[in-house]
Amino acid sequence: MNSKEIISSLLENVKEKGGIKQIFLVACGGSLVDMYPAKYFFDSESTTLHVGMYTANEFVYATPKTLSENSLVIVCSHGGNTPESVAAARLARARDAQTVTLTHNDQAQLIDYASHNILYAWGNDTNVVDNPMAIILSLCVEVLEQVEGYASYADFQRGMEQINGVIARARLQVSDRCQRFARRFQDENLFYILSSGASYGHAYGFAICSLMEMQWLHAAPIHSGEYFHGPFEVTDKETPFILLMNEGRTRAMDERASDFLATYGEKVEVVDAKELGIGVLPPDVVEFFNPVLFYSIMCEYRSALAEIRQHPLETRRYMGQVAY
Repeated sequence: MNSKEIISSLLENVKEKGGIKQIFLVACGGSLVDMYPAKYFFDSESTTLHVGMYTANEFVYATPKTLSENSLVIVCSHGGNTPESVAAARLARARDAQTVTLTHNDQAQLIDYASHNILYAWGNDTNVVDNPMAIILSLCVEVLEQVEGYASYADFQRGMEQINGVIARARLQVSDRCQRFARRFQDENLFYILSSGASYGHAYGFAICSLMEMQWLHAAPIHSGEYFHGPFEVTDKETPFILLMNEGRTRAMDERASDFLATYGEKVEVVDAKELGIGVLPPDVVEFFNPVLFYSIMCEYRSALAEIRQHPLETRRYMGQVAY
């Protein structure tokens, strides 16, 4: 079943019970990062539906009182056996919520608690719209369209058709600059990652997953709009910043940060979605696709950094190695 059919089926399940009123996006780590664009989308476009985004253990320990048969809970776990995510899905089903689970593992425990499970594709050769971030965003667009109506629905579908081509061209465009970035920053121990809008979640994800988890480097995300309310005081010629510059409504915040960093910083890497060609997407939906582009492009950056540092992305000292 595709996203449209899944949401239609779930809405039919609760048709006589008052319908879907809340959507909860629940996961851990990188899977939670994949949900941020969908939360931003709902916050921006919905007038009646309420959305919450939770790390799985907090969803279990501090469960929203509104969790009920009128809730849709989307739970994502790449391996499908993350204990916290499995517990969250189990709780959702116990509260009679409708659940959509996403995993890459067809034997995952998570599937046991799914109203519908989506087994997604993975790997560098997959179409980006078949990866979790785009799938979750697509599911949420379908919820809005079928519950409230969404004026830009057709434009969103056009964006889904275009984004893979944009990413393919952008990967070629950044190939050399990723190598230059890796050579320049290979000996740094700390990075600040800035972005705004739908992409702030990926600034967070690149910090905690790509740099902290996969490279054992210190990193912190900063919202471009918050940069001037405290964090800019650490800006100097020695501190590395990576700015993910969006196309769309929040671009002005990223540009303001870029201007300041160009004046007072020196070790600055700007990754600009507009310069990478995302502007071919319809302007009323382009902002929701910025993080889909950034995820793929920043994978190229982290791979180049890992290679030059001789620190493979799969290396772990705690995760899956010790009791925690």
